[in-house]
Amino acid sequence: MSDISIITLHGKTPKIHSSAFIAPGCRIIGDVEVGADASIWYNCVVRADVNRIVIGAGSNVQDGTVIHCDSDKGGMVGFPTIIEDHALIGHMAMLHGCHIGSNALVGLGSIVMDGCVLEENSMLAAGAMLTPGKRIESLQMWGGRPARFMRELDENWIAMNKLGVGHYVHNSKAHDEAIRA
Repeated sequence: MSDISIITLHGKTPKIHSSAFIAPGCRIIGDVEVGADASIWYNCVVRADVNRIVIGAGSNVQDGTVIHCDSDKGGMVGFPTIIEDHALIGHMAMLHGCHIGSNALVGLGSIVMDGCVLEENSMLAAGAMLTPGKRIESLQMWGGRPARFMRELDENWIAMNKLGVGHYVHNSKAHDEAIRA
């Protein structure tokens, strides 16, 4: 029926909450944890072979996104990839060894590199590249390649982003029903 790969690697099997939506074409490998009502959309790769990856409750990882983690390197500790609750990860994003805060938004086609942090209620604009070790503070929007501060966000942005999260939770249920039909 669906083409999903859930692969145990190095003794670690992905832990996926029963209410999470995993679309066909996804590859989820190794030390991955997916929370309640999270969604991983069509043709995403979530590969936790050298560190761990967490995708929090209600978060969505949109179509074609690649998520990896950073390995230890000769005495330097690597970075897991952590996506907290209710984050939006846009289509075709690439996340590597980074931390995405609750209700943060990573725009479509963006790149977030090792050691980067998007704090709660922050945004990386579409097509941006956040270079290693950068931090986007709460209520900030960054964009460009390399990404730089663009503007402050407000309560209206937070409300709209939360509506987007709710949309993806609702829409994932409809897709899950259609796939099972």
